[in-house]
Amino acid sequence: MCLGIPGQIVEVTDAANDLALVNVGGVRRVINIAFVIDEARPASACVGDWVLVHVGFAMSRLDEQEAARTLALLHELGVAQAEFDELRGAA
Repeated sequence: MCLGIPGQIVEVTDAANDLALVNVGGVRRVINIAFVIDEARPASACVGDWVLVHVGFAMSRLDEQEAARTLALLHELGVAQAEFDELRGAA
């Protein structure tokens, strides 16, 4: 299964190579933003944007509300998985 995690671009670290620093749940990583930039929206205009991050690439942009909903669902899935794991351990 492939999963895109919402993250917010906080800094363009290397515009020539399409690299930016993204904050994903408090963790900051350098990712490639080539898929979300073009002549109309250059790298410098992406700071503050929310993107779906998958294997080190920003795959698409999303708005802040969609990012928040997705993060909340991922959190709920994590809580549910922890409960399933606890039940398995008790069995």
